[in-house]
Amino acid sequence: MNRFLLAIIGLGIWIQAGCSAPPVTRELAHFPLDGMEHVIARSAVEVDLAVSTDGQGSLRVVTGEPTVVRLFEVGDVDLEQTRLSYQAKVRTESVEGQVYLEMWCHFPGQGEFFSRALHAPLSGSNEWTTQTTDFLLREGQKPDLVRLNLVVDGKGTAWIDDVRLFGTPM
Repeated sequence: MNRFLLAIIGLGIWIQAGCSAPPVTRELAHFPLDGMEHVIARSAVEVDLAVSTDGQGSLRVVTGEPTVVRLFEVGDVDLEQTRLSYQAKVRTESVEGQVYLEMWCHFPGQGEFFSRALHAPLSGSNEWTTQTTDFLLREGQKPDLVRLNLVVDGKGTAWIDDVRLFGTPM
């Protein structure tokens, strides 16, 4: 059988089983980091036009001590029962410690909660790597603010580029 016929048979079985369409992931925000526009942090960071994933520039962080780089805030996230995914490309050089993404969600009347990409932190020297951290929004959980940070838990140089925030219904 050819692949087309197998795909049709698979789709028919899926429809007969009463399955609904798979959830559609939506891009909620995109920050290419070709400049400092919208970047919150102003110390220990600068645009690096020579090092990037797309040839347009990235944000370089040079630090001699642990630091949290506040990158972006996204408001009006009117979602619930959704997987928020913060994704970015990260590169490191001579990092002593760990570098990872961090996402904070603020819920009115409840406070702030976070998720971190501690499952795949970077240390030492690494070429561009895609990192992701997720936050699951349950029914009734609607953040009014989402903050996207880069954590350098140590010292060294890190670059970040192509920052995106996605929402996938659960």
